[in-house]
Formats: sequence, structure tokens, C-alpha cells
Amino acid sequence: MDVITTHINADFDCLGAMVAARKLYPDAEMVFPGSQERNLREFFLRSTIYAYDFKRLRDIDMEQVERLILVDVRQSDRIGPFGEVARRPGVEVHIYDHHPTGPGDLHGTYEVIRPVGSTVTLFCQLFAEQQIRPDADEATLMMLGLYEDTGSLQFSSTTRADFEAAAFLLDCGAALSAVADFLTQELTADQVGLLHQLLQNRQILTVNGHEICISQATSEQYVGDLAVLAHKLKDMENLDALIIAVRMADRIFLVGRSRIPEVHVGAILEEFGGGGHPFAASGTVRDQTLVQVLDRLPQVLQRQVRPRWLAGQLMSSPVKSVAAGETIGTARELLNRYNVNVLPVLDDTGQVVGLISRQTVDKAAHHGLQAHSVGSYMDGSFTTVSPETPLHQLQELIVADNQRLVPVVEEGRLVGVLTRTDLLRQLLSFEQHPHGQALPGQRRMGGPWLKKKQLGRFMRERLPRDLQQRLRSFGRVGEELGAQVYLVGGMVRDLLLRQDNFDVDLVVEGDGIAFAREIAAREGCRLRTHQKFGTAVLIFADGFKVDVASARMEYYQQPAALPTVEYASIKLDLFRRDFTINTLAIALNEGSFGELLDFFGGQRDLKDRAVRVLHNLSFVEDPTRVYRAVRFEQRLGFRMGRPTEHLLRSAVRQGFIERVGGNRLFRELELILREPDPWPAIQRMADLDLLKYIHPNLKVDARMPGLVAETRRVVHWYQLLYLHQPCEPWLVFLLSLTARLDDDSMLGMCRRLKVAPRFLDLLCEQRRAAKKVLAGLRRRVRRGTEPKASDLYRMLRPLDSEMLLFLMALGDDSIRQWVGHYLSSLQQVRCELNGHDLERLGLPPGPLFREILDTLLAGRLNGRLHSRDDELALVRKRFLRCRSEPGATVD
Repeated sequence: MDVITTHINADFDCLGAMVAARKLYPDAEMVFPGSQERNLREFFLRSTIYAYDFKRLRDIDMEQVERLILVDVRQSDRIGPFGEVARRPGVEVHIYDHHPTGPGDLHGTYEVIRPVGSTVTLFCQLFAEQQIRPDADEATLMMLGLYEDTGSLQFSSTTRADFEAAAFLLDCGAALSAVADFLTQELTADQVGLLHQLLQNRQILTVNGHEICISQATSEQYVGDLAVLAHKLKDMENLDALIIAVRMADRIFLVGRSRIPEVHVGAILEEFGGGGHPFAASGTVRDQTLVQVLDRLPQVLQRQVRPRWLAGQLMSSPVKSVAAGETIGTARELLNRYNVNVLPVLDDTGQVVGLISRQTVDKAAHHGLQAHSVGSYMDGSFTTVSPETPLHQLQELIVADNQRLVPVVEEGRLVGVLTRTDLLRQLLSFEQHPHGQALPGQRRMGGPWLKKKQLGRFMRERLPRDLQQRLRSFGRVGEELGAQVYLVGGMVRDLLLRQDNFDVDLVVEGDGIAFAREIAAREGCRLRTHQKFGTAVLIFADGFKVDVASARMEYYQQPAALPTVEYASIKLDLFRRDFTINTLAIALNEGSFGELLDFFGGQRDLKDRAVRVLHNLSFVEDPTRVYRAVRFEQRLGFRMGRPTEHLLRSAVRQGFIERVGGNRLFRELELILREPDPWPAIQRMADLDLLKYIHPNLKVDARMPGLVAETRRVVHWYQLLYLHQPCEPWLVFLLSLTARLDDDSMLGMCRRLKVAPRFLDLLCEQRRAAKKVLAGLRRRVRRGTEPKASDLYRMLRPLDSEMLLFLMALGDDSIRQWVGHYLSSLQQVRCELNGHDLERLGLPPGPLFREILDTLLAGRLNGRLHSRDDELALVRKRFLRCRSEPGATVD
């Protein structure tokens, strides 16, 4: 016997997929393994679905099942009694699913698993391949599943294939009116009342590092479908874990929902006589009051919720240390280089034998003891912990015992360290309860940037499904290699700002190049590596690019010099970034996927819309950051913090920017001019006295705002032409910015900034030629004589698109019209005859060919020639006749 089934708590995608599977397995029995969601239950009551002959579970002889067809599921613990059937030897399992691969998945003898928005979509693809068409009723059932799982084709996980599936089903007769009727079920008045109570009474408890929402309500009569209300509350408040307790008559009904494995709601509600799965559970209490249940719940949570924060999760690694035999002078240099206050001291075997602080080192140096050994003055009274030490023990050690740095040791080997700052930051994070009122004695710190430390759900909502799957696969590879993988950079910042940015930068705590090679081997990517810096670039077959770097730190031997690089922890890697808003990272490994790391207050500064440096020497060590500060200010609509702007102006006054190589300055200028509207950044550079480092004569005068605004308009106009010709808008803005410089100054600027040779012709040679063209066009404007199209073509053809747009920005309306006519029409004009045609007419190759072709092109441009026949007639009349007549010349 063949059986088609799905997961318990089935939804419309399950129903649609089961009906679709019946088209492929016409003799199979359709059976639900357990309950269905309320919408689906009501659909069964109101529709004629009974015509499809669904079987009851008790009517199926499990021993007779020879082939099990699973749709929208591949986990044995989600298919009820069919889980044992799927594992029974001799049973053939076919799987049709669209969910990402997870631990514990079943593997079938036949599988169709594709990353689309719904399982129905997958069947639509199969139907199209096999030329199968469902009837109108079947198409409607399938459309219900497609619309439910894709949010009516609006979820970010929706793919092109889902739209194509909807079109296919509509063509098969799917009734959208029926779909709308069944997918828009309203809450009853009693349910709305309970939901209002739950919203009013919610409270956030922090248990072992996890935020769990507890809410309560009371009703004098029975109200069904509490699970629906739990889902509503969870989604409305973006909760990771939720338990609701509702008193109805003499019973307390409990419902638990969880998105995180550490909060196993099934185990929690088992203590109240209920049970369920790790992520969904329920229970009923008959012999206790609501107050008793709520009083007992925190104790149960404390026992059942696994700690989120252990020393191994909070520690910084790898660790910078010093040997006991090294000198005080060496320790002082290390403390300054790595910007730390305490170093672990190791003996010859690598064992931790002490700690040495900056305060001790400075005092020893003050007394002239630089040449003495570290071991002579280290603190030998300290305590170590293991990676499994929980947070509360760390708190007691650091706070009560006043130990500034705690070494984390595993099997005698130093694997990490924890500082007071690490602990304080973690404890402060527990005080943030954005979903409701703060707990007694705690200050609530609201705002979207402090809302959650776990961004897994937010990533699912904001990122395309294929990108989510790739990020998860990166984490799995890191897990297999024993390396921590993090998503860093602008993508993390812009994700929190709800802006699209899919430029993936990964940092690997470990060997980044080895990680990249493993990805390349699995995915068939192209790979470029840079051994010196431990970086790599992966280029996938579809053009998707990923930058990979080993976690590293940088220190500067002198101001404005290029940095020296060393491998380090993710914390030290983030510390080398330019601004706090760029120091955020998201963990990608399976156990911590979506966890946000914020060591330096990046969330706070996103909330404050502030650009702040990480330390006071930031602009001294890398003066190009002054231009990046301006760029991020204007791009994001932020403002530099007052101390940051003070440090920037100080670095400018002291001339540190003069030490920066010209090519690095030019790169920063290019990035600013690549912004959609660079004018605010240009104004800001002028305000901060930064333009003089590009060229001393470069200033913002009264004409500059109008010229840059006109440049933006003509660039936008050109982009809308879709001519598919190369054009770099930032070069047009550069030409406008430097329009007041004379030719010698422009050449000097290019030399100072070490402008690449490919840009020199445009910025110098073409610029001189364009000035002459502009002067000639202005004379025509004054005389009121419009140039012939052929003359316009001859004047403008030698100039690149960027220079032509610059002329449009500089010129008046007539010049803009003429140059615009050339760009949009004249430059595409070609004559139809070519050299081969002229040879066939009997003309010998030579200089005459160029003259003939130029004459034909001029005729085309000026509207005298319109066809190939016109061109042939002109050649025969003017050139063939001239050759046949003695003494004739070609005029």
C-alpha cells in the first residue's frame, strides 16, 4: 500500500501538496498523521474536500505500508506514527519538501527538495516538466497552500518559481476568490478579548541568558484555539520563547512556543502534566490556581532552560600572552600594541602561571626595571575557569573576588580570557526588555537597536532565501572545520537599519583561506587568495561574491603607515574597524546562528544615528578614515559624535593626512563620488577643510552647488537611456568638482593622487579638448547658429561619455540639447555600406574609402540619406562617375 502523508498540525501547503502528490501516485491513500491547524479544520467543515477520500489514521494498517510519500516534511518526529513506518526496513520513502536541510532529517529512496517558497511550487514545477494539469478544484487547493506559505507571494522567501507556479495554477482554473475566503479567517470576539489580556499582562523573564515571555489571561467560559493566540502574540512581539497561561473555569490551560533549542517548551510543560515538542507544547492543570502556576513557572524555567552564556561563549580568543622570562619592557610594548590592560603569563610549557597588568608594568618601568623579567613582578594569585563555567560563577569571580582578567583553560591549555568589560556588557544586555515592562528594579532600555540579541528570525524576514541558505552552509562548513564563522561589515549594519545590502564579508576565527578552499571545493567556486593578509574571495557560478578573511588585528608602527597584521580573535578583529557602527558581527555556526556580537556599542550608535571612532588615535593611525567618516555620515543620514569630530579636526590641523599615499586618498574620494548624491559629502569635506588635500586650490564656490546638481540631473538622464555603453558617473562628478582648476593644477592633482593611467586621458587630455569644444559651442549659441548634425558628430565623437555629460552640466540649455541629441541619437547612426560593398562596386581600397564612408555618414546624420539604396545612388553619382570621366575630381 502507498500512503501520502505530511506533518502534524498540517496547514494548507500540506493539503495542497498531498492533493498534488495524488496526481503522481493515483493509487495512494491520503492520510493526516495528526491534528490540523484551525483554518484547515474549518476548511474541511465548509468545503467538499471529502470528495478526495482522505483516510482516517485508524483505518490504515501500518504493517501494509510499502511506500510512504512525505510532503512538506522530512523529520520522523513530525509525522506521528508514520515515523516508525519510515524507519522500518523495506519501506520505500519518497520525499517532497522545500525546507532547508536540518539535523535528524529522513533520507528517502527518492527525493525532490528545492529551495522554493512552498511545497506546492515544487509540484507545479514537476507538473510542468511532465505535462500534468490539475483540474480547477485541485488547482484551487494547491493555490491555497502556495498563498499561505508565501504570504500571498509577499514573504522575502518567495522566489520567481512561486510566481510561475501561481500563474500555472491560475491557468488551470484556480479560484482566487475561494483562496481569499479561507485564508482570511478572523478571530472570534472571545479570542480578541483573550489576546488583549495577553498583550496587557506579558512580562519578560531572563533565564540563563534567554528572554522568555510569560503572559496570563482569564475567561469564565471555554475559548478554543489558544495556539492561534500564542502564534499571534509571538509574531506580534517578535518573541523567541513564549508561555501563556489561561484560566478557564476550574482549569489552567498552558501553551508554549519556542524558536531556540535551549528553551525546550515540551520539557517545561511536562512538569505541569503536559508535553509536546521542543518548539511547541501544551498542557492542562486541574489542581492548582493561576497564581500557583505562575509562581511555580520561574523555578521550572530555571531548571529546564539550558544556560546560554558559558565562559567558552563569552571569552576572547586567541589570547595575547607574555612568557615569564620576557622583560618588563617587552610586556609594556605588548600591552600598548594590543591595547589590553592585563596579559596572562605563561611558563616554558605553556601553562598559565600568573597575570601582569599595565599598572604594574608602568610602575616597574618608572623605577627603571624594564630589563627585569615579567615573572619577577607578575601576580601569581589568580583563578582559572573552564569553557563550561556558567555566567553566575564568572560574575562572582570577577566582581566578588576582584580578579580583573580570568584565564579560560582547557586540559591545561590557555584557550581564552574574560575581562570585567566582557562581564559588564553581558550583564547589561540582560536588563534590556523591549517587549514589555521591565522587571522590578531594572531599567528598561527600549529602541529597535537593543531589541534582540538573536537575529535569526529577523534575518529570515529580511534576507532572500538563497542567501539565508548560503549563510547557513558557511556556518556548517565552519563547524566541520572547528572554526567560528561570522558575518561582518556593512551588511550587518544595513540589516539592522533595514536597508538592502547583500555584500557578504565573512571573518573566520581560524584559517580563513582553508575555509574558503573548502567552500570552493564543495560549491565549484572560483577562488582568489592573498596569503599575506589571510584573505580570499569566492566567486560562485551565478556571480555571487563572498569576501573571506581570517580574524586578525592590525597595529601601526607610525602614523599613516600601512598596518602590520597578526591573527587574532573576532573581538580584536572588530576592534581594528573604523567606526563602532561597523563593528557588529553575526555568528553563522549552527549552534549560534543569528547571534549578534556587539563588543563596542554599535547598536547604541545606530540608535543614536552617530558615527564614532573606537579609540582616540583612530584618525592618527589611519587618516583616510576622515573621508570615510564623511561618507558614512552622508550615506546613512548620521552625524559624527562631538568627540569624534573633535579628533578629526585635530588630525587635520596636525597634518596627518599629508602623510597618506595619493592612491589611498584617490580611492576614498572615488567612493564618496560614487554615492547617489555626493554633494552633501562635498559640502562636509569643505566644512572640515579636507578638500585642500585633494588639491590646495580646490574650493567650494558659489557656482559649485548648481554645477553638481546639474551633473546629478544629466547623469540620471543618461542612466535612463539604457544605452549599454560604459560610463562611470563618479568621474563626471570628479570633473564637476575640479571644474575650476586650470590644466596644470589638474595634472598636478592627478600626479599627487597617483591617478590610474586609464583615467588620465579623460581627466587631462580630453578635458583640454572638451574646453575647446565647449568654447566653440558657446560661440554658436551667441551667434544663434545651430550646428549641423555631422559637425556635432565630428566635434563630440572623440570624447568619452563622462566628458560629454560634463559638457552638458557646464553648458546652457542649447548646449545640453545638442550634446543630449548626440548621445541619444547621433552616436548610434551608422551607414549601411561598408568597404566590401565599395570593392564590389569596383572601387579600389585606399584613402578614398574613408572619404566615401565619411560622406555617407554625414548624409545619414544630416537627414539626406535614409536607406541603402540612397547610399548606393550617392556613391555611383559622386564617386563612380568621377572615376569614369577624364580629369574629374571628387569634391
